[in-house]
Amino acid sequence: MIFSSALIETAVNEFARLPGIGKKTALRLVLHLLKQDSSQVQQFSDAMARMREQIKFCSHCHNVSDDEICSICASHTRNDDLVCVVESIRDVMAIENTQQYNGRYHVLGGIISPIDGVGPEQLNIHTLVERVREKGITEVIMALSPTIEGDTTIYYLSKKLKDLPVKITTIARGIAFGGELEYADEMTLARSIFNRLPLENYVQQK
Repeated sequence: MIFSSALIETAVNEFARLPGIGKKTALRLVLHLLKQDSSQVQQFSDAMARMREQIKFCSHCHNVSDDEICSICASHTRNDDLVCVVESIRDVMAIENTQQYNGRYHVLGGIISPIDGVGPEQLNIHTLVERVREKGITEVIMALSPTIEGDTTIYYLSKKLKDLPVKITTIARGIAFGGELEYADEMTLARSIFNRLPLENYVQQK
């Protein structure tokens, strides 16, 4: 792709670094911004910078938040007995969109994947074990994508929690093996949570 402006080329290259954005899409975005008033572009730039500088991660569940504790953890209407373990913030959003879950969350920040250099020590596993031990949680729902990495993570977490008085369940297999949780439609995801299985049943199905 040949550019007549080094400034546009630099901007395109920056947009193209975003996931799912190729050079052609990046160019369309840059040219769109070029048509806008400078005040609108500045507003866009300020919003991105402010988000990156001021965003916090909940000290309880590791979800994104404007405050030290996210709105879900701060809510008095949620079920304190349930904790849904997810890989990422996007999975929290996906489950919340179903409007069928009223418990708490715990964001691992990834899944165990040795090939990618991600081990248990890189994930928010210690804080999960401490929450279960100290908060009297009665059920931990493993809502991880049904991939080899997801199953490996579920197995590891079950071992870490096995000596604690907590029921461990997994979402039902409405999500196809190898599928990503965030891309499941809301009805399928809602049914998978509602029809969750005891961990031993999930293992037997493998």
